[in-house]
Amino acid sequence: MEKSYHYASVIKALEELKAKGFTLDFNLQEEVIIRNPNDYEIIHIYRYEGESNPDDSAVVYGIQSKHGENGVFVAGYSANSESQAAKVLREISIKRKL
Repeated sequence: MEKSYHYASVIKALEELKAKGFTLDFNLQEEVIIRNPNDYEIIHIYRYEGESNPDDSAVVYGIQSKHGENGVFVAGYSANSESQAAKVLREISIKRKL
């Protein structure tokens, strides 16, 4: 089940998720996420929108692998900054809501 939290900043979201045991940096494993999307479940999602510039928007995912690894993935949320792994995670998120 997806839980969405609203923190004051991306840094605060990362601190809170780390305190909850989400310690791995899945940004370093983008290719693995792209190749094996079914191995990951999004547990938490946090969207942060920049106050003055929409390009400052970001999404922080709290992710759990099927191997029990917990970590985070931080993605830009503008059309120009979205990585392939972020697109895969967004699809995982959308599928879980159905």
